[in-house]
Amino acid sequence: MSIIQSVLIKLPLWSVRKALRLMILAFLGSLLIGIVVFILYIKSLPELAVWHTTILKNEFNTDSDVKDFDDYVALEKRLFDELDREIYDKTVSNNDRSINRYIRNSFSDPKRWDKEWNKSFELPVNNPKMGILLLHGMSDSPYSLRAQAEYLHKQGIWVVGMRLPGHGTIPSGLRDVKWQDMAAVVKIGMERLTQKVGDKPIHMMGYSTGAPLALNYTLLALEDSTLTFPSGLIFYSPALGVTKAAPFAIWQSRLGNLLGLPKLEWNSITPEYDPFKYGSFAVNAGDQVYLVCNEVQKQLDAYAKNTKIKKPLPPIISFASIVDSTVVVKDTVDHLYKRFKGENNHTLVLFDINHKFTSHSLVKDSVHTALNKLREVPEDTHYRFDLISDINSTDGSVMQFTTDREYATSKKLDLYWPKELYSLSHLAMPISAKDPLYGGEDAPKSPGIQLGHLVVYGETSVLEISGTSLLRQRWNPFHDYTKQRVLEFIGLE
Repeated sequence: MSIIQSVLIKLPLWSVRKALRLMILAFLGSLLIGIVVFILYIKSLPELAVWHTTILKNEFNTDSDVKDFDDYVALEKRLFDELDREIYDKTVSNNDRSINRYIRNSFSDPKRWDKEWNKSFELPVNNPKMGILLLHGMSDSPYSLRAQAEYLHKQGIWVVGMRLPGHGTIPSGLRDVKWQDMAAVVKIGMERLTQKVGDKPIHMMGYSTGAPLALNYTLLALEDSTLTFPSGLIFYSPALGVTKAAPFAIWQSRLGNLLGLPKLEWNSITPEYDPFKYGSFAVNAGDQVYLVCNEVQKQLDAYAKNTKIKKPLPPIISFASIVDSTVVVKDTVDHLYKRFKGENNHTLVLFDINHKFTSHSLVKDSVHTALNKLREVPEDTHYRFDLISDINSTDGSVMQFTTDREYATSKKLDLYWPKELYSLSHLAMPISAKDPLYGGEDAPKSPGIQLGHLVVYGETSVLEISGTSLLRQRWNPFHDYTKQRVLEFIGLE
């Protein structure tokens, strides 16, 4: 006879019934409390605006009747005409100083800028030396690689910047976009460059989610001779790994659909004050980043197992901040660079934190531990690792510590950290200090809002823009250094 049976026999029947009642009441009480807390949470979320709920019908997807770049641009024109009708014509404000990007003539109106940077663009050149395709990140727009487009074009390169589906219009575009839609647009961009530069080199540049999309295309091109194989891959803040919770986040959105609670389809609902980047972020967007990263890992696994490899991967150079709250930097090392066996034409450039600033001991111990691991170079390394750091500097200058398979060197760079910065960020990596929107104090005057140096003080809960957003670094003080490295990488320096 089991112990439980023995105890039940000894207990009076009324005691068992009372215990069961208490358990049921406790469960029902917990359930009721949970429901109340859930309702209060839903009510606490900001209200959805028309740009969260409207679905634009002219957005591209894999079923669209689009055959080439010209077709895509034509569809894009219809999409932005629809955006004007459905959003701008219906959004009015009496506030002359509004920072809502969906109010005409506001400080955040994208049309204040000299070029429609929310759209795909092409920068042609006579007798191009080569071509380059620019791929922005999730929730961004082609503006994020604006600086790269301009300096590469001046070097005689035919530049194509693709607007990825769901982007550059309204945040609701991220609610149902699929990574396959974005991958299809990558092919359109590469086909366009092939038509324009012929057999000359074509490079791919990807920022954040643009990196796995470029890798996905490249690995497909290894097996498909109809696709133009890129000559090189250039990544900024590559999204090659996301948090472990990412696969489960989509269930929040599904629960919202099931219960008719559209607010649950959003990770964040914030004011739309940035002309070229969404403030609000749909749960589905994060899920698509996870899915494309997962697909690339499967492709890399298959590539590693393929004993009939026709050609190696093209050279890859990546620039990343050693601290990044958007993607997992360690995964860039573990999921990409550690995979290289026998190859030594790939480079990882990591920008360390500002150690002069951190002498004040404000950095968390847990962060210090994680960063020390990232600064270490794995054994049997088959890539070049450059750590850009002032860690042992005596005069405050930044050093380049290089570790390759056969040697380790260091050299002093004529670079210094701005005294007020303690690190770079995911957002800052591709952005020049001279950018009128995201740049520093010496940037040219912005035609509208300026977000690069909005350091203000006062009471909390007053401003439309959160204090966290204001503090996040948006421009790279070492942009000229990355520019030089890019030009060297593609053979123009």
